[in-house]
Amino acid sequence: MPQLCIDLTFLPQKPTGLGTYALNLLDHLNTQGVTLLSARPRDGYNHYLVPASLASDRGRQAHLARLVWQQVRVPEICRILKADLLFSPVPEAPLDGPCPTVVTVHDLIPLRFPGPFPSLLTKYFQFYIPRVLHRAAHIICDSEATAQDIVQFYNIAPAKITPIPLAHDAAHFYPRALPVGNYFLYLGRQDAHKNLDRLITAFARLKGDCELWLAGPPDPRRTPMLKAQIAAMSLGRRVRFLDYVPYEALPALIEQAIALVFPTLWEGFGLPVLEAMACGTPVITSSLASLPEVAGDAALYVDPYCVASIAEAMHAVASTANLRTALRERGLVRAAQFSWQKTAEATAAALARYL
Repeated sequence: MPQLCIDLTFLPQKPTGLGTYALNLLDHLNTQGVTLLSARPRDGYNHYLVPASLASDRGRQAHLARLVWQQVRVPEICRILKADLLFSPVPEAPLDGPCPTVVTVHDLIPLRFPGPFPSLLTKYFQFYIPRVLHRAAHIICDSEATAQDIVQFYNIAPAKITPIPLAHDAAHFYPRALPVGNYFLYLGRQDAHKNLDRLITAFARLKGDCELWLAGPPDPRRTPMLKAQIAAMSLGRRVRFLDYVPYEALPALIEQAIALVFPTLWEGFGLPVLEAMACGTPVITSSLASLPEVAGDAALYVDPYCVASIAEAMHAVASTANLRTALRERGLVRAAQFSWQKTAEATAAALARYL
């Protein structure tokens, strides 16, 4: 039987988007002939123990150590396991090894938004990832928008790339008939391209006593700036930072929001949009990148660079019951078109070409 290794060295203790993708794939892939390179065993799979200290939530030093590990130890592990293929759910893989590799690219945002002083992350996308991708036998990505970025930034042939949409767990994200609260919700990290400064400015234009809840892990670079902005606009009592929200608490938090507001400047997919639609929550999101691929006709789209556009959409949803109902109904229909089973089947088909 062909042997497949899946490298989960990056997997954090508290999974966010990338971890959610990897773990849901594992729930639906055929486990026969598969060995996980992971710090934690998973039922049904063979397992090769890797250091937990290399996970993506362990900081910059762990990230650098993981890259060295992948170049030195992962090829040795593949030889020991007699692997026919190595699959990485992130764009990290050996630049030389005994078997072909398939990797997943989720976005190239650090290249689109490098900032005035390119960070180590930007350099990682400029110098390391293109080498991984050119060496890979095949590349999976989350959307047509990301596929186009891979072609544009790395000059890789489209035939080498397969866009496979992500999904949501329908047994977890569904309407629970909970009462709607008095808050708009943003769900995700606080990176600059997430556009939270404009979202806060737009929210300040809304009249009434509604609140804005920002759910996601704090960022030592961005969170203090956002809090200073909130204080300067005298919004301290109306804007709440919720920090990381456990997976089991997300459906209720999402469903009770007036709307999910996700005005990101660019996104490789946008899982919060899909999860909100599945919960029956109206979605306000950006008209750029992959978001229209995800939401179709089920969202209210805004120009994320225009504060007035974001504010008008929030006011419209808060004040118009018929609009909320229409967005809810269309969102439920749209979300039903996505499933992790479909994602896993398409991924397995892409991997089978090299096994």
